[in-house]
Amino acid sequence: MRVLITGATGFVGRALVHALMERGDQLVALTRDPTRARMALPGLVHTHAWDPLAGPPPPEAFESVDAVVNLIGESVVGRWTAEKKRAILETRETGARNLAQGMRDAAGAGTAPRVLVNASACGYYGDRGEEELTEDAPPGESFLSGVCVRWEAAASRASLSGTRVVLLRTGMVAGREGGFLGPLSRLTRFGLGGPAGSGRQWWPWVHLDDVVGLILYALDNEAVKGPLNACAPAPARQREVASTLGRVLRRPAFAPAPAFALRLALGEFATELLNSRRTLPAAALASGYAFRHTDLAAALRDIYS
Repeated sequence: MRVLITGATGFVGRALVHALMERGDQLVALTRDPTRARMALPGLVHTHAWDPLAGPPPPEAFESVDAVVNLIGESVVGRWTAEKKRAILETRETGARNLAQGMRDAAGAGTAPRVLVNASACGYYGDRGEEELTEDAPPGESFLSGVCVRWEAAASRASLSGTRVVLLRTGMVAGREGGFLGPLSRLTRFGLGGPAGSGRQWWPWVHLDDVVGLILYALDNEAVKGPLNACAPAPARQREVASTLGRVLRRPAFAPAPAFALRLALGEFATELLNSRRTLPAAALASGYAFRHTDLAAALRDIYS
């Protein structure tokens, strides 16, 4: 398979590139900085310069491409200033819309990719308390919910030319070199990794291996389309995540971070840490995907072993 990737040098992108190379796929990257991408990922067949906000990718980027994986988007981590929120939305919505337009143009030229796997997030569901959330649940009302709705709508335009579109609603990705464990593990090592707010909120965690596994699964299986929750089958409450990480790192994890303190330090972004999303991967399980990591403690031990 010849796979076109955006966001190839990011946390999930690097792991996906490695997995695709291991199974013998050819890789093409759309990137703002082709030289940096080639140095970071020497296995890439081709790189093409692309500014996601400026317009569709160059037509030659789609030559002989079978599949596209879109992983671009401004990081949501950090204080959400007006400028930050604008970047979070624009890089996702405009980037996905321009990519989908490029794919539709390629279809008009007879070279349409068969499938697009577009990143989204479990933030789609907003703050839902104890409600179990499968892919057919409606969106929430938070800022990030609105971003995900517009992001998915932009990506779904690729389906107008017959491309199968998969919307990967990713949970909180656990990996050693990125994801939510980076800042949380640093706090834990200083004994500050306790409950955030009440600690009762559900966190839809997922091991990086399974995010990559689900992307590969979606690329290969024609029956997989539409929303796909990328989260472990057993979500955990935030205080359980904190205490389990403390045990794995052999550090205390009981010092709480009150909700008001988080909001003071992080502004609106703190809401995402305090929101509760009991998200379940119903579509993945129904289609036959076998998760590699279903137990939180075992997953964290795998990462820090």
